[in-house]
Amino acid sequence: MKFQEIKIILKRLYKDHVNRYLNRILLSLFLSLVVSISTSAIAWLLDPAVKKIFIENNQTYAWVIPLAIIVAFSSKGICLYLARILLIKTGQEISGELQTKVAKYILNTDIATIEKKHSGKFISNINFDAGQVNSLCSTGILNAMKDSMTLIALVGVMLYQNWKLSIIAIIMIPLASFFARLLGKRISKITTQSMEKVGVLNTYLMEIFKNHKLIQIFQKEVYETSRADKALDDVKEKQKKQQLIFSRSSPIMEALTGIMIAILIYYSGNLIIKEELAVNNFFSFLAAMMLAYQPVRSLATLNLIINQGLAGARRILPIIDEKPKIFNNLKLDDMKIIDGTIKFENVSFNYDHAERKILKSINLNILGGKMTSLVGHSGAGKSTILNLIPRFYDCVDGCIKIDDQSIKEKNLSSLRKNISLVSQETTLFDDTVFNNIKYANLNASEEEIKEATKLSFSDEFIDLLPKKYDTLIGENGIRLSGGEKQRLSIARALLKKSKIILLDEATSALDAETEKKIQEALNYLIQGKTTLVIAHRLSTILNSHKIYVVNQGEIAGHGTHDELIKSSVIYKNFYEKQVQKN
Repeated sequence: MKFQEIKIILKRLYKDHVNRYLNRILLSLFLSLVVSISTSAIAWLLDPAVKKIFIENNQTYAWVIPLAIIVAFSSKGICLYLARILLIKTGQEISGELQTKVAKYILNTDIATIEKKHSGKFISNINFDAGQVNSLCSTGILNAMKDSMTLIALVGVMLYQNWKLSIIAIIMIPLASFFARLLGKRISKITTQSMEKVGVLNTYLMEIFKNHKLIQIFQKEVYETSRADKALDDVKEKQKKQQLIFSRSSPIMEALTGIMIAILIYYSGNLIIKEELAVNNFFSFLAAMMLAYQPVRSLATLNLIINQGLAGARRILPIIDEKPKIFNNLKLDDMKIIDGTIKFENVSFNYDHAERKILKSINLNILGGKMTSLVGHSGAGKSTILNLIPRFYDCVDGCIKIDDQSIKEKNLSSLRKNISLVSQETTLFDDTVFNNIKYANLNASEEEIKEATKLSFSDEFIDLLPKKYDTLIGENGIRLSGGEKQRLSIARALLKKSKIILLDEATSALDAETEKKIQEALNYLIQGKTTLVIAHRLSTILNSHKIYVVNQGEIAGHGTHDELIKSSVIYKNFYEKQVQKN
């Protein structure tokens, strides 16, 4: 990572996060100063301890110095504990803020942006990358303050005892820093690679969970096991390599310390023989030097913690900086829907970076309070038309209006407030039946929720569940049948009481009896509402006010059922095939 990039990331973290916890950090700085003074005091006290107690046999010092040592150790322990607590809280809160921002980004960004990146990688950002930043802002800051001040204080004690020996000890510090820098470059690179592999692993695990039945029916357990082994091995190898690089700092520091102690003992022995150094000064100096080992070693690995934290921040910050293309602009006026008439005026659409247009200058007039249907082959663009109305995507050309108001020029929240969607892919939460329905309106009363279940015929199966409305339905409603899930989805839409209803093949893949109940529930839902239906079975849309035939992104015909039988070859073929099938 280049210095300029490090500088930008650190400035950004300080400005957006660390700055508001500056009082805690300054208090930790003061506590670290006490720790450094206490540590150096322990080393210094050995000078009078040896001289006054062991050489001069002074009785007063025999109890004063041990008491002073107890005070020094106690103040060091208490202040170190308090400093750690303050910075642990700071690190957790900063990582929590980053996690919240990533979650907020996921919840508020547009669908197209979310679809570009697998959900497993977002989970890696929240769980792994934020943790690395936490270490930087807690352990990293504490070690930088505590160990640097402690080292300075101990070097001061060494200089006080004998400046000649101190020079030898000080020479070893740049050597340790040199090796730490070399290891830091390696650890930064391998940390980034490790984070990427963790993201890939999360992605793969989510795919296994979602496609468990598919894996078993195609008997791909062995194949997927080999893929899982590879993904896990990649993470294992990167993390093993990461730990190995970390471990290299230990033998390097041990070797440097051993060499330094050997040289110092040899040189100090000569000084004592020449009577240039007293034994009490030597013991105090040796204690200071040995105590300096821990902060030197910690500072040597500090570079690694910083590089890991910076690598995590480098992956998170671009995500939270990305501005959604479709967002709720509070400066725009609210959309006021009276009739709910929807118009598509020369609307074209294609997905990002795709050359082929999904929709090509289409025009639709969906009358308010009426049911309009879309018919066409798979991939014709029907679902895209539906997705453009609540602005899950924005058209690239043309304009979509509701009651002559452009949906792009009105507040997004007020638009979606008036739209309910029931699709063939029912989405439910791993929660109770009651809470899944209430999700449409968190302020709804129990009576309103039960009324919605009654109108959607959901009460028929809810009353048979073990805990009725308090029954947990599992991930995405796995404990319910397809028809039961669909009825809950309709109950949720009924509770929202929207003026516009979008139905995306809501009765597909259901048996005849279930479809009949679903259709009855939908009839309650769409009464007096502007309804746009994508139908798989034409029998469900024969009474539509208008039917549009969509073919290869264009409107190939429109009219009532009877009109299209006469005027549209495509629609007639659809109808005849279904009649023959039935």
